[in-house]
Amino acid sequence: MTGERDPATVHSLLSEDDLYLFNEGTHRHLDEKLGAHPVTVDRTKGTVFGVWAPAAGRVSVVGDFNGWDPGAHPLAPRAGSGIWEGFVAGVGPGAVYKYRIESRRGGYRVDKADPFAFAAEVSPRTASVVADLEYSWGDGAWMAGRHGRAALDRPMAVYEVHLGSWRREDGRMLGYREIAAPLAEHVRRMGFTHVELLPVMEHPFYGSWGYQTTGYFAPTSRYGTPQDLMALVDHLHQHGIGVILDWVPSHFATDEHGLGRFDGTHLFEHADPRQGRHPDWDSYVFNYGRNEVRSFLLSSARFWLDRYHADGLRVDAVASMLYLDYSREQGEWIPNRYGGRENLEALDFLRALNAAVYEDFPDVQTIAEESTAWPMVSRPTYLGGLGFGLKWDMGWMHDTLGYFAREPVHRAWHHHELTFRAIYQFHENFVLPLSHDEVVHGKGSLLAKMPGDAWQQRANLRLLLGTMYGQPGKKLLFMGAELGTYREWSHEAQLEWELLDDPERSGIARWLADLNRVYTAERALHELDCDPEGFAWVTADDAAHSVLAWVRRDRDGHEVLVVANLTPVVRQNYRVGVSRDGWWSEVLNSDAEEYGGSGVGNLGRVETHPVPYHDRPFSLVLTLPPLGVVVLAWSGAHSGADRR
Repeated sequence: MTGERDPATVHSLLSEDDLYLFNEGTHRHLDEKLGAHPVTVDRTKGTVFGVWAPAAGRVSVVGDFNGWDPGAHPLAPRAGSGIWEGFVAGVGPGAVYKYRIESRRGGYRVDKADPFAFAAEVSPRTASVVADLEYSWGDGAWMAGRHGRAALDRPMAVYEVHLGSWRREDGRMLGYREIAAPLAEHVRRMGFTHVELLPVMEHPFYGSWGYQTTGYFAPTSRYGTPQDLMALVDHLHQHGIGVILDWVPSHFATDEHGLGRFDGTHLFEHADPRQGRHPDWDSYVFNYGRNEVRSFLLSSARFWLDRYHADGLRVDAVASMLYLDYSREQGEWIPNRYGGRENLEALDFLRALNAAVYEDFPDVQTIAEESTAWPMVSRPTYLGGLGFGLKWDMGWMHDTLGYFAREPVHRAWHHHELTFRAIYQFHENFVLPLSHDEVVHGKGSLLAKMPGDAWQQRANLRLLLGTMYGQPGKKLLFMGAELGTYREWSHEAQLEWELLDDPERSGIARWLADLNRVYTAERALHELDCDPEGFAWVTADDAAHSVLAWVRRDRDGHEVLVVANLTPVVRQNYRVGVSRDGWWSEVLNSDAEEYGGSGVGNLGRVETHPVPYHDRPFSLVLTLPPLGVVVLAWSGAHSGADRR
């Protein structure tokens, strides 16, 4: 960038149109306008700084380039916009800086990190770092073809990862580039289609797992530079793996160097703690009614999709955004203008967010972590929905884990906990999540939740995963479940990789890999995940035997039969109705010996009988393995010699 003015004078990146859109709450590209941008002015290299601080009386850039002297590089106000900006010669990538803000309110003076910084110092240091985002991407083929991969009729099996605890070397966390190859290899071997990263945006407290964000445009420097994160995404893409980023617009960290009380006022958050303080996480809540805050968040969302080639955003804690009384008692919240509990400003923001994302990136998905019965979360905004592409089915997770924790002898009395989901399973476009939240804070690992002896626990876990993959909905599983660990997840230690060599537990990983393989290859198991035509019960009411059977269909009517025996009793001669005559192949059996099971099954395939059953013209007589699930697919018609 060049110009004719003295380098010491202000060199603005903001046009009048930028200011208008910023103040209107519709700017989506603020990362290009505010923050720190290395430029050249009249052949002088330096950096243009810009920050929004309307209540400030004085703002200056302090850093390692000026001895942290607030008098060295003052910024100038941009008319009445509330933005301060300036050009500092000689400053380039790698420079460490903050903004010294002196407020007009009460003598408040503070050094703040840059809300729009592209990089930050490694924690516990808290300054921002001037950075460029130049990177030579090699994922052109992935980006050109990802529209088809993001469609609702395509398979999505997500491997949720916390980078700092996935794998370590001698106790040291791996960087973005170091983890790329082993992560891609493991994910491909396990058959997942996507990786979802717990928030990689900068956060001062490692133990928050990234959910207490300070850097909405900066990847955490714990694992490397912005280019290092780009290299990780690039590598995953080149190996056919999508990348979803966890993003947190619901609340933000209260650390002094962060967004809170930024210019001596509650600039980003509500001033009243009944609106601006989150009681669960002791964090600040964004003021979604402030237009400039909306522009900030819209720009952040777009930034990660654009600059880092993310294939989707999982939006955290949406329920806490929707309800003004979320986790608050009477008198601890302020009703909306109609006297209700709905956060109208947050609703407007979420609709604007999703409309903007899908306008700019029609080949990605936004995914809501929303735990209530709020209607139409994953329906288009033009129909009155919130506009998300997908929603986590928290009800399925809660009911299913509650059921599987029960001793099998009691399950007959709780059969409805597994069948209830069918009432609502197509009300939204659902993801079935077994996430990090289910294996921390004393909840135990998935395997540890299962009842019975060690063999039954492993069988129950395979059964849980099998019923999950057989149901309508996309899949999400937190790292470590494939290892069959008894240890609850800890962010301070790597996964127990040695369990892959444990002869008793390694079968869980083989089972999961085969589930992903069949789920991805078999259209009936994913094509109509979000369409009622893709599912039908065969038997939902056999509580006495704790058996469930259902079919999944593709658009051509091809059916796959899923039968689950939820007790450790082998069910011989169990008749199940089917619609198609001929041979049905047993494509999956969780009790196969290769998975650590007892080897009970149906010898690979079963022949239909001309006996109507379950309102279907034919039937199969099956052997149901103990604590097992079998998946059968029609594989061919009878020949004349086949009929017995």
